[in-house]
Amino acid sequence: MKVLKDLFYSDDHEWVKVEGNEAYIGITDFAQNQLGDIVYVELPEIDDEIEKEEPFSAIESVKAASDVYMPIDGKVIEVNEQLLDSPELINDDAFESWIIKVELTDKGQLDDLMSSKEYEEYISEEV
Repeated sequence: MKVLKDLFYSDDHEWVKVEGNEAYIGITDFAQNQLGDIVYVELPEIDDEIEKEEPFSAIESVKAASDVYMPIDGKVIEVNEQLLDSPELINDDAFESWIIKVELTDKGQLDDLMSSKEYEEYISEEV
């Protein structure tokens, strides 16, 4: 399972890549592997303000459907529209295939997320 350094991770298997006051959010390689072949991704609307732990997307695979939860508060400023036509991009590379880009509301919430090392330990317990 691939885990990238310099990202933040939630216990719901989302990753956060921070760039200044903005962040890209997607699901981890572990999550896409658990889901199997992804066939559909639901995207939120631009300008949606989503609070930490609220679902912001739904992903359907041939095995199951799963909500994707917001790891931090933020306002949606961009969605990855490529996923509408090619949801399988998440299976190809979960870290390149971000779901949303948000404007951070409270950077302090990043302290509540796991580092790559902590996340590796977390998923090793789930395997």
